[in-house]
Amino acid sequence: MQGESWPQVRDLVLIGGGHAHALVLRKWGMAPQAGTRVTVINPGPVAPYTGMLPGHIAGHYTRPEMMIDLIRLARFAGARAILDRAVGIDRAAQQVVLHSGRRLRYDVASVDIGIASNLPGLPGFDQHAVAAKPLGGYAERWAAFLETAPAAPRLVIIGAGVGGAELAMASAHRLAGLGRQAQITLLERAPSALPHIGAGARAALLAQLQAHGVTVLTNATPAAVAAGAVTLADGRVLPSDFTLSVAGAQPQGWLAETGLALQDGFVQVGPSLQSSDPLIFAVGDCAHMGFAPRPKAGVFAVRQAPILFHNLRAALSGAPLRRYAPQRDYLKLISTGRKSAVADKLGLRLEGAWLWQWKDRIDRKFMAKFADYPAMRGRGLPPDAAQGLAEALGDKPLCGGCGAKLGAGALGAALQTLPAPARADVFSGPGDDAGVLGFGGVQQVLTTDHLRAFTPDAALMARITAIHALGDIWAMGAKPQSALSQITLPKAAPALHAEMMAEILAAAAEVFTEAGADILGGHTSVGAELTIGFSLTGLADKAITKTGAQRGDAILLTKPLGTGTVLAAEMAMARLPDQLLGEAVAACYASMLRPLGPASAILSLHASAMTDVTGFGLAGHLLEMLEGAGLSARLDLSAIPLLPGAEALAAAGIASTIAPANRALCLGRIKAPNSTKAALLYDPQTAGGLLATVPADLAPQLIAALSHAGESAAVIGSVGDGPVMLTVV
Repeated sequence: MQGESWPQVRDLVLIGGGHAHALVLRKWGMAPQAGTRVTVINPGPVAPYTGMLPGHIAGHYTRPEMMIDLIRLARFAGARAILDRAVGIDRAAQQVVLHSGRRLRYDVASVDIGIASNLPGLPGFDQHAVAAKPLGGYAERWAAFLETAPAAPRLVIIGAGVGGAELAMASAHRLAGLGRQAQITLLERAPSALPHIGAGARAALLAQLQAHGVTVLTNATPAAVAAGAVTLADGRVLPSDFTLSVAGAQPQGWLAETGLALQDGFVQVGPSLQSSDPLIFAVGDCAHMGFAPRPKAGVFAVRQAPILFHNLRAALSGAPLRRYAPQRDYLKLISTGRKSAVADKLGLRLEGAWLWQWKDRIDRKFMAKFADYPAMRGRGLPPDAAQGLAEALGDKPLCGGCGAKLGAGALGAALQTLPAPARADVFSGPGDDAGVLGFGGVQQVLTTDHLRAFTPDAALMARITAIHALGDIWAMGAKPQSALSQITLPKAAPALHAEMMAEILAAAAEVFTEAGADILGGHTSVGAELTIGFSLTGLADKAITKTGAQRGDAILLTKPLGTGTVLAAEMAMARLPDQLLGEAVAACYASMLRPLGPASAILSLHASAMTDVTGFGLAGHLLEMLEGAGLSARLDLSAIPLLPGAEALAAAGIASTIAPANRALCLGRIKAPNSTKAALLYDPQTAGGLLATVPADLAPQLIAALSHAGESAAVIGSVGDGPVMLTVV
């Protein structure tokens, strides 16, 4: 992160959020390479740690305890996190191809995407069974099963290796703790179970399986999976309420299309961890170390990380590469469901609670690397600094999005100096959501908006900014018509500038085209940081203002609150006690990416007043509506929807930089409890929802119509008589 001021000139793309890549990102945050832009691609915002999975299944670890938060990690590393799935590599163009169709250029790339344990050739497996890998999907399916498991659940686990045995015992322990008498069958195609470990550990694990009541069937080949049963090749039918595969290691299918040298579908790498293409590295379970073949085990990925970190930097800077020498053997600590474990090394039989405690310490030490990151040093004030400089800097970094807006007090004072409109065809004033000009029997709505970037993903930022800017058009019941762009790019090499501009324009054009508008042109410049803005026009027969609310109207809100708080937390790399910040950020992005057009089309037919909730927060924007109508309002705090994690983050003291100014704006005009949820009424929203007043008798059918259109909405209060006052109960 210290290197943010250097122009970016080369691209490093990490495909997958595996253990080695997570460790590389952590080391990168502590020692970034000047001039390199780092990107990590992963389908989800979090990645599971393999070592804790059996403990999670057994109930010893919560889900957040075993997940690496890639969003927090990327922020620390100064990397952009792309929540998408890689489906190919175009080596000729040096581009990673994503499931969404997006392409990301690379100068150097690394692959750490793990393996799958599904059985694609087994009839019925995809419909009626679950694979242990990828781990995230299995953990979610297991949690859902526990909610509905019968009193005597029957489980069939395919694959009686160490992983299968470990998960069978973990499942038995968890179900027993819930008062369920489970019947678990462990299937092995070979003549004996646990074939690849020492005799002592094997004997100990077989005894533990027996103690858990797990039945081990050898020479048992599954032939088909149905909704409630597994049929074996010999005709036997095993009832099953939950069928799991831990059998073998399946490579990701798209690797076969890359043209890289593969071994059984896995990327062949040499001692430098480079593939047959020197620009592409591979590590972890998806790689095959032909120079020193080893079994698929997380320990190798962890120990590859320091060499990978060095060699990626060397490949980008032209320095010599290092060789990775894997150890010949390693200690395997295998949990047995209860807080006990068996050790496998040198054929010895060692077991007991002390081994589980040892394993627990190792696992927690690994995860602690991704819990608290070293604090980055801020700017120190010179001794002769002017008075007031510390206050101007504030005690935390400036937020992005609408959190970076000028406070309403300063803005309002400036707007008062503007002269009243002199043209006869102007139907709006400086306080409206947009300018309105009349011509030819229709009204043209004009607005402009720009956002300081809160993510280094330029395409994501462009999409959100376009939706945010369109909010004023939709809030006035208009149909979008045209857009002009204003883009400031950070310093970078020409190739990166070209790619960034192409990504921004493509993402924005997709949003505008879907809304019925065209990008007509714009202006670009190079500056200190990424800033994206759009000036827009729209057409309406008669624009809806924010001042037409009527006494007795119901107040509707179409999106949850909390974007400012969540984005501030992401910038601060905050932690949630029982949730994952990365998942809260992903939910925040999803909310911001939902356009207001469909909701506007429904509400604009009946709304007496409408606005979009943006920088001044729900309370500030609702007070603008009330002041224009000279009315009061009553809000039901319990009815106001919030983004996941927003309330917990607010309770931890996280707030956007503009939130205090928003609260100050409402003083004397709001009566609200002193609570965490009430504090979110002042939270600035980026690409927030529509706030509309509608006749109360129409509110239920409007909510139903919005729901039918796939739009969430809630009735959060009602409009009353004047004087202007917002009462929150």
